[in-house]
Amino acid sequence: MKTTTKTKKTNKTTALRWSDPHLERERERYENPLPSREFIMDVLRQHGTPLLGDELGGLLGITPEEADLFARRLRAMERDGELIQNRRGDLCVVEKLDLIKGRIEGHPDGFGFLKPEDGSEDLFLSPRELQKAMHGDRVMAREIGVDRRGRREGKIVEVLERANTNIVGRLLIEHGIMLVVPENKRITQDILIPAGSQGNAKSGEVVSVELVEQPAKYNKPVGRIIEVLGSYADPGMEIEIALRKHSLPYIFPDTVEALAKKLPKKVLKKDHEGREDIRHLPLVTIDGETARDFDDAVYCQPENGGFRLIVAIADVSHYVQPGDPLDLEAYNRGNSVYFPRRVIPMLPEALSNGLCSLNPQVERLCMVCDMQIGTMGAVKSYRFYPAVMYSHARLTYNQVWEWLQHPENAEEHSHLLPQLNNLYTLFKVLLKARERRGAIDFETIETQMVFNDDKKIERIVPVTRNDAHRVIEECMLSANVCASDFLKKQKHPTLYRIHEGPTPEKLVALREFLSEFGLGLTGGDDPQAKDYAKLLQQIKPRPDAQLLQTVMLRSLQQAVYSPDNVGHFGLAYEHYTHFTSPIRRYPDLLVHRSIKAALKGEKYVPGNWVELGGHSSMTERRADDATRDVEAWLKCYYMQDRVGEEFVGTIASVTGFGLFVALDDIYVEGLVHISELGSDYFHFDKTRHQILGERTGVRYRLGDRVHVKIVRVSLDTTRIDFSLTTVDNSARKTMAGAPGKTAHKHTDKPAAKTAKKTTQNKHSAVQSTPSGDAPAKKTRRRRK
Repeated sequence: MKTTTKTKKTNKTTALRWSDPHLERERERYENPLPSREFIMDVLRQHGTPLLGDELGGLLGITPEEADLFARRLRAMERDGELIQNRRGDLCVVEKLDLIKGRIEGHPDGFGFLKPEDGSEDLFLSPRELQKAMHGDRVMAREIGVDRRGRREGKIVEVLERANTNIVGRLLIEHGIMLVVPENKRITQDILIPAGSQGNAKSGEVVSVELVEQPAKYNKPVGRIIEVLGSYADPGMEIEIALRKHSLPYIFPDTVEALAKKLPKKVLKKDHEGREDIRHLPLVTIDGETARDFDDAVYCQPENGGFRLIVAIADVSHYVQPGDPLDLEAYNRGNSVYFPRRVIPMLPEALSNGLCSLNPQVERLCMVCDMQIGTMGAVKSYRFYPAVMYSHARLTYNQVWEWLQHPENAEEHSHLLPQLNNLYTLFKVLLKARERRGAIDFETIETQMVFNDDKKIERIVPVTRNDAHRVIEECMLSANVCASDFLKKQKHPTLYRIHEGPTPEKLVALREFLSEFGLGLTGGDDPQAKDYAKLLQQIKPRPDAQLLQTVMLRSLQQAVYSPDNVGHFGLAYEHYTHFTSPIRRYPDLLVHRSIKAALKGEKYVPGNWVELGGHSSMTERRADDATRDVEAWLKCYYMQDRVGEEFVGTIASVTGFGLFVALDDIYVEGLVHISELGSDYFHFDKTRHQILGERTGVRYRLGDRVHVKIVRVSLDTTRIDFSLTTVDNSARKTMAGAPGKTAHKHTDKPAAKTAKKTTQNKHSAVQSTPSGDAPAKKTRRRRK
């Protein structure tokens, strides 16, 4: 956009420009201040009609010397969706054009949806519209009506921000034409590769492509190959693909590595200054067998008729300073990502496994939550302080549980038994307090992949969870609650870990579903966690308990990070935050800095807390999506030689296009497509979690037991397809005149527990809340 203005200005123009209410702010930021964005928008609104750039510049008294800077500001306002140019080049205020800003969410079938930034209903985007942009792009669209299914339909007016610059996919060469088919199936456009831009890549290889031309209405995207990853079946290729597909940072910049190398290898004497010395306390770490980074150490002793519980957390904030390269990279990553057999750490190994990790028999800096807990499990008082500690042992969950059951097996660690017994006694007290509080405790199964020497899955096994896991969980929960309480009382902004209850729509759907089983959820229009917990206890003896629990779990929302404290529904806390894992979670690092600032009577201001919460929630979901992709590929590889075999399983999910079945003992899911269900028109009932045959009345419902045969395994799409062989209790005809109800609705055979997400090799704690926050220890969780 070219903006030119005449040098001569009238007094009226001069007065208009200098009446900008944000002028002082602009003067503080810039040596030669321009009219603020807000003032530019006000002028355009008051003018009432679109203006050319030079006309607007004339109104504001922009001089020729300022023209380029002013044009740059206008372009930035266009990128941010505040302004848009019409076909004549006039600048228009977006809000006056009834345009909707949002992100595109593509669908593998070629269409997509616009997710509006204002939270309004999604807009359907046809395959033709999606030729202009890609999944993840930020665009402005206009609502043009409704499609044949009654959905709001949109038309893309302008692309504000391109989300994809590098894409990973497979190179195909056919009839001399080179295409890269993206691994991300939400990106439906193939990438054209001009002759000479393929490098050394061969047809069929997995490559990384840099886009040199973005898609347009009549043009496909064009790219050049910048990296050849190798063959699709190479060991570890599934992780290499996931890293690039989900834009996960996996290489530390040179500035970060250089700064990490400058840090000392051990705690320096000068770092003891201003810290309490707790090296004499027999603090220990308790983690999984394969853990390498130790965030937390614990100690417990009886005191004043109750307990003194010390939770010492690695003091990452001492070494990672706000705004330095380590901090910026940690923010960018957001969290460590745990793949099977590989970890992408948030911090370089020198810190995550070395200087910050609470390794045994070495001094470490820590932040301590020192609590006094009463005999009823209530925290009577607490104190936060920086300290220097010494871990007396690195223990594992299985070790501790074995010693608690059989003290004689403790051998050289027998001197630690008194404090381990104290921890276990405290755990029982905290567990009763948890029950009184009404926290939700869903029973789920976690699994672990066991690999052979070729780095492929040999088998998938369930993880046994013992009370040692739960001891640490309760200790971490207590420390997290104290951290949130401290910052709340200090009126210091922070990121809370919030988990809201069911939406009104989900609550209605849940109650409709429960009513078919003669059950009800108490609590009226505002049920609490204790109402869910009460119902869980009620259904526990029932043969259909797993079905009912699954539907209850899916009625709840996903836990996120936010500065707005709305409480944690699943854990039944009025306030909750993450304090205990700063080595692997950026929000925890922010909480540590906030606590340190509050202890000094200061304020820690890292920027916009809302944006920080949104970014942290995004990186958490990004990590989950990436690990889910890797596990799906590994399971497909594991099952590819078992095509034709028959298995027994449970319907784990019902969708409009079929049934997902989880196989017993193998812990793998596959799809029975709706076309495999028989000769009938089948209709999906979202409320009842079922598919119902129109003519036959045959019903397939969540939790039903089925026999299936594997008919297809695709490594390309990471999908396993089943066909039904026999059905234990799912193909049942409904009662006449009562759609969706069966004559034997309480006689279903016990539903096998559905296999959940595979745990990392590193940790094995099982989720116990819908938001995945009860295992406050290092564990991958299913986050609802």
